[in-house]
Amino acid sequence: MPRSERGVFLAKALWLGEGSDFDPVRTRIIYSRSDDGRHLVSDYLRSPSLRHLRDPHSIQTVSRSILKEIVRHNPIWGKWTKERETVGRTAAYCWIPVADLRDYLNDLPGPALTQTDVIERLRAFNEEDYEPTPDDDQKTACLEIYQRERQEGTEMPAIVGAIQRFVEEDKEQQRLAHQERYRLAQEEQRKAAEDRLLYGADCKWTPYGSSTKLYCRANGRTYRLEKQPDRKWELCRLSSIDELKGEYIGSYSGRGDATKVVSDMAYKAEPRWR
Repeated sequence: MPRSERGVFLAKALWLGEGSDFDPVRTRIIYSRSDDGRHLVSDYLRSPSLRHLRDPHSIQTVSRSILKEIVRHNPIWGKWTKERETVGRTAAYCWIPVADLRDYLNDLPGPALTQTDVIERLRAFNEEDYEPTPDDDQKTACLEIYQRERQEGTEMPAIVGAIQRFVEEDKEQQRLAHQERYRLAQEEQRKAAEDRLLYGADCKWTPYGSSTKLYCRANGRTYRLEKQPDRKWELCRLSSIDELKGEYIGSYSGRGDATKVVSDMAYKAEPRWR
């Protein structure tokens, strides 16, 4: 595909990704005036692979990068200098009182900000992709830190940094606590499934002990599933879970195939010796 056609293809893909009809004239105007994102488009078009250029994930990634680059220099927020942007982006999820934040930002170079200027800019920060958002559960603790530091005379950037560190550490603790709750829940489910297997109740495929083999029971009949070196699953009928050999039924490419066989065999007549 010629380079010019690649540019039209990418522009059209990005435009359609926004859910609007493709306007080639308007696209060329935006592309020619948007120096902020042009280098990202050029880098993307260097790919020799047409499959890469058409890949939806690749298109979505580069479109987000372009929009983020353009928004970063967007004159819509003309009052927001680089210094104000830096403080505001972090303060957006730290529960800093808006009035106090506005007063501090107005001490920085730039046009005077109103309460609405600050509220709407913080909201815009929170709505950006991959940006953290305020957590209601952290609001009380953040405000306590803010009031304590203000009384001690700490300046605003340091207060924002302290609250940011608290927020990140608290989120990490929440993540670890969630992981631990999930692990305990999984362990309880595993133990309950193993108990059903041991007590003779019907159950789905269940690991037993430290073995890699899986066992299930359907209509009171016990089956074992074991993965072989050729990556197929060997299915056997057992008289009990402690039986070593069992009666070979067949080998299957996936667990789903073996499960279908079990569902069918479990309700058919078996030899009397069983």
